[in-house]
Amino acid sequence: MKNIVFQALADAAHAGERVALGLISGVKGSSPQKVGAKALFYSDARIKGTLGGGCLEAEIQHRAIQSLQTNQPSTFDLLLDHDFGWDDGLICGGKVSGLIIPDATAAGVDFWNELVERKSTLTWGIKKDFSIAKIENNSSVSPDSEFLYLETITPPCSLWIAGAGHIAQAVAPLAAQLDFSVTVFDDRPALANHHYFPPEISLQVDAWEKLLAAPLPATPSFGLIVTRGHRHDALVLKDWIQKQFLFLGMIGSSRKARTIFEHFIEEKIATSEQLQSVACPVGIPIKSQSVQEIAVSIMGQFIQKRAELVYEKKGSPAARSELVSEG
Repeated sequence: MKNIVFQALADAAHAGERVALGLISGVKGSSPQKVGAKALFYSDARIKGTLGGGCLEAEIQHRAIQSLQTNQPSTFDLLLDHDFGWDDGLICGGKVSGLIIPDATAAGVDFWNELVERKSTLTWGIKKDFSIAKIENNSSVSPDSEFLYLETITPPCSLWIAGAGHIAQAVAPLAAQLDFSVTVFDDRPALANHHYFPPEISLQVDAWEKLLAAPLPATPSFGLIVTRGHRHDALVLKDWIQKQFLFLGMIGSSRKARTIFEHFIEEKIATSEQLQSVACPVGIPIKSQSVQEIAVSIMGQFIQKRAELVYEKKGSPAARSELVSEG
């Protein structure tokens, strides 16, 4: 899923339109948004993205429009107390700090497009003179001395889906909206095509023997097995259990899982430790019945696992954003 603020900045830079970038760079206590939240403010009162809505966003919008008029960047420190938020119920009690940059498009179309595409890990930030810059991987720059704000952007996690049937057709677009890079594998071109899947979903169609030979991407990867039957599920699992997926889910019942797992252990296809990383039945227990509910159940579990296995180890997108304080 492309970041709408970065995309809007790229579009504005391409059109030569002046907009103000507002972002939250520090939070203490309770607040409606986290560090790294962004919004783009236009002179005609349009907003793309959000800094939390309500009186907080209205106040920053007022300051952003002033910033556009004066072409002066600014910082803000707002206390979300009883007085500030009484009218609309925003009485969080926390404090938010942030920056408003009226000429963010000056960084250029290519700069913002690179952040939109997220093809590799990169760090960008706002310097103390309010200019926007990217930090190269081999840079010896000390962030403490030059930057007010830093943010590291990483490629999305990969989600491989084996099977292009009705479950995959519901899961794939939802996963793409939830910031997974999705690839669907199937040997049936009648199903694995963009009549059933949106354009951003990658489709791989071939004999299973060839499909299973594909190497995992370098990004953290998750797998979902939802083929047309137990035999094909087991065929895919036999190969995927040997790949370095962070987490694997497979459609089916507990009885199906027990049968396949016992067979894998007896035939020395996989160890019990390897099979512990496979969730079958996949999904969180929300008493789902419809295909759409099953998709929500599945993606709920994958979001949870991504948070545990990726974000909590590397820091969440918000945690990877950093306000460099002058003390």
